[in-house]
Formats: sequence, C-alpha cells, structure tokens
Amino acid sequence: MRLGDLSEALKLPHTLFALPFAYIGLWTAAGGHPTWSIFGWVTVAMAAARTAGMSLNRLVDLPLDRQNPRTKDWPVAAGRVSPAALGWLAAVCTVILLFAAARLNPLCLKLAPVAVALFTLYPFLKRFTWGCHFGVGLVLAAAPAGGWLAVTGRWDPALFPLMGAVLLWVAGFDIIYALLDLDFDVKQGVYSIPGRFGAKGAVAIARAAHLLAWLGLAEFGRQAGLGVWYGVGVILAGILLVWEHRLVDPARPEKIHRAFFTINSWISVTLFLFTLLDLA
Repeated sequence: MRLGDLSEALKLPHTLFALPFAYIGLWTAAGGHPTWSIFGWVTVAMAAARTAGMSLNRLVDLPLDRQNPRTKDWPVAAGRVSPAALGWLAAVCTVILLFAAARLNPLCLKLAPVAVALFTLYPFLKRFTWGCHFGVGLVLAAAPAGGWLAVTGRWDPALFPLMGAVLLWVAGFDIIYALLDLDFDVKQGVYSIPGRFGAKGAVAIARAAHLLAWLGLAEFGRQAGLGVWYGVGVILAGILLVWEHRLVDPARPEKIHRAFFTINSWISVTLFLFTLLDLA
C-alpha cells in the first residue's frame, strides 16, 4: 500500500473544508491567538476525527464504490488500499481523538463520543433518507463547536449560527456533488436529494441552503462581536458561493468537481483569514 493511495482514499485535501472552521471557533473564543497547547490538541483531534470518519465512510460505501463507474478505480474499491488497513486506522484515530479531547477539558471529553457516533452513523443515512446531505453537514458543524469549546469549556449562543451555517454550507455542496451520481443512485436505490427531486430541484435546494448558510455566517459575526474585516470575509464568501452556483452544470462533471473542491476550500480559508485579521 502506497501513502499516495491512502491519501487519495481519505481525500486528505478535503481537510480544508472543516479545519479552518474549527480554527474560527478556536480563535474567536480566545479573542485572538489561543495557547499553543490548545491549538495543538484541537489540530490533533480534528485530524484524528476526520481520518477515522473518512476511513469508516470508505468501508461502509465499499460495495457501492465497486459498482459505481465513477468510483470503481478509487484506491479501496480497486484493492490498492485494504479494508483491514482502514479499519485499524479508524480504530487508532478514534483512540487519538478521545485522548486529545481529554487533554483539552472535561466537556470536550464528554462530547467526543457524540462526535464518534456522528461520523460513524452518517455514511449509513443514504440507505434510508434523502436528507443524508444534512447528516454530513452536521458532522462538519461539530468542527467550530470543538474549537470554541476547547477554549471556553462551555456552550455560547454565538456558536449556534456558526454551526448552522457550516451545516447548511456543507449540505449544499454535498447536494451539488451528488449530481455526479444521480443516475447510479436512482438505479441502485441510494437516497439523495438529486435522486428525489431531480437535478433542477437539487440545485434549487443547494442554493437555498447556501443562502441560509451565508446569513448564518453574518449572524455569527454579529453575535460574536466581530467587526469590519470579518464582514469583508463574509461578503467574499458570498461572492464565491454565487460563483460556485454559476459553475454548476450537471452535464459538465468537470465543473462540478471545481465547484465542489476548489471554491469551497477557498471559502473556508478566506473566512478564517479574515477572522484573523478582524481579531488582530
């Protein structure tokens, strides 16, 4: 097994979706740069949670990935990464996540099993409900909460619009990504919003989700007392979301890939950088 195949199987570049939002919660709760210890353990916890979650996702989806023309050559489906290796990786990373949470504070440790339950269960949702996209959104919405709670050890009302924004943002782009498998999902009985509402209906729902997500980001800035620079970041994020939806074309898969990864990674990184500017 090559490291490149493992990286491809786990989609490591997609870490850029959740990690910047964990840091937004972390820096905002700290009112600036957090301690290096908290920063380090949050980073370890996020990396472990994402690796465990993606490993389990690949294992659960393996029967479908082997049948899907789009995914049959992926490393696990093609046999270049063994299911046993992913199982061990998921187990080890879950232990690391629990250890990192214990190093932060009691509330983080108490909530760590909830995070484990979320990333363990969400891959099964597509077998039961077309609302599965909001399940993966909920998993990533835990990222800013984890960063915030690592600093404060308590819930704050300002967290909820940020968590809601991340949930809806992720659900929106996951709906767009699911357009790539529309025909396969319908044929195999896999639940998805494109499969339930068609391509046009799915795009409309994704647009609504992203509009609400953008409003949630703005509301978080208001409740957290962030200022002009954060507001500029929110405006830029809105422009990127509009660009993303202008690119979406079910007949042009290469555009969907660009909209899914490139633009959404820019959104999360941009918001984090402008949050840093604001706090500075």
